[in-house]
Amino acid sequence: MNGVFDLGGTDGFGAVDHTPAEPPFHTEWERVAFGLQLGCFAGGWFTIDSFRHGIELMDPVHYLTSSYYEHWLSTFEYHGVLKGHIDPDELDRRTQEYLDDPDKPLPAHEPLPSLIEFVDAVVAGGSPADRSTDAPRGFEVGDDVRLNSFAPKGHTRLARYVRGKVGTIVAYRGSFVYPDQSGNELGEDPQHLYTVRFDGRELWGEGHAEARTSSTFDAWEPYMEPITDHEGASA
Repeated sequence: MNGVFDLGGTDGFGAVDHTPAEPPFHTEWERVAFGLQLGCFAGGWFTIDSFRHGIELMDPVHYLTSSYYEHWLSTFEYHGVLKGHIDPDELDRRTQEYLDDPDKPLPAHEPLPSLIEFVDAVVAGGSPADRSTDAPRGFEVGDDVRLNSFAPKGHTRLARYVRGKVGTIVAYRGSFVYPDQSGNELGEDPQHLYTVRFDGRELWGEGHAEARTSSTFDAWEPYMEPITDHEGASA
């Protein structure tokens, strides 16, 4: 889908405010949100792709004026309500309680050893998304390809700034969960994944890219179409 979250190549947002010694969490509630993400993932609330899609569905103004972990809270709420884990009326009532009394203690709960083990494992080793597929590969390293220019309504990892652009495959990565299916709750549908290199002028245009610069982008096979000899010569 198209939205304000797709910021690649977007101008007008000012310089990046880099903090050399930035802490992992700025406040305690961010630490809690980090744990909630993995807990909800383990509980089947979302996949990593549908988790991202929940953020993409935020109101644009809310997205641009809220922090990173506020985005996480928004997708927790979206999926919790969608899957029946959260009663929106109860959420509103409890939210108002803490707005009226910010110092009110949080509800007590007992930690689940199995959840702690899961969180420790994912933090240390990640959650691999590689999957096998019997589908033959449609491309090889060295092939010139054009990325699709479609604008789907649902989740996709095909960023706007590479749509319709021509590049060269420089690596094959294996087969992985296809985000455009997984993010839309349609299953994993493993697809082949490639790294495509684009000349800077192809992405940003003559006069806007520094000389001899290039960028790479990881693209699933359904994102690409082959370039004919005639197209390659004119690209």
